Amino acid sequence: MEISVKNLEKYYSEKQILDIEDLVIEKGKITGLIGPNGSGKSTLLNIIAGLDKDFYGVVKYDGELINKSIYKNMTLVFQKPYLFKKKVSENIGYPLKLRKVDKEEIKIRVGEIIGRFEIEDLKDKKAHLLSGGESQKVNLARALVFDPKLLLLDEPTSNIDPESIKIMEREILRFNEETKGTVLIVTHNIEQSKRLCDNLIYLDEGKVGF
Repeated sequence: MEISVKNLEKYYSEKQILDIEDLVIEKGKITGLIGPNGSGKSTLLNIIAGLDKDFYGVVKYDGELINKSIYKNMTLVFQKPYLFKKKVSENIGYPLKLRKVDKEEIKIRVGEIIGRFEIEDLKDKKAHLLSGGESQKVNLARALVFDPKLLLLDEPTSNIDPESIKIMEREILRFNEETKGTVLIVTHNIEQSKRLCDNLIYLDEGKVGF
């Protein structure tokens, strides 16, 4: 899914947060969104995700304005996971259940992604009782299980152990390679952006630098 942003302006009260004349996020690529704190990265991500509609300008997805079909084919992974007070396997399967996928197919796909994330030992645990790194892996697995066309990530590996980061980065790369899904990731980690990203967008005071 290609994302095009035209004449985007975002204000909080009188303060301008974003001022982006023209920006294209390339289809099928992993694009990193970097910049200092307060530069508008998460705000831009929320606008692209359709969570923030209070802005001027136009955001298009493969040439279309946001609609139900586009919503069904995109997902946003927050920095702080929100998991249901249910088993890990039920949390991961939720997007498939929402999309009325057959129960047997859900079981197969959840089993596959649990194996990929190396969290077999967690599948029957209550998700809200997991550690930070475990929660982040479950959160990302839940986002990937339905093969979205657009994956939006807001610092998905912050404050977790190196081994969990390695697994999550591997699965982001695998997802992009296998499905050709578009990925936009906000990260403060320059080394991570080098490992993952095909393209980089630098935001500073709400403007695109390079």
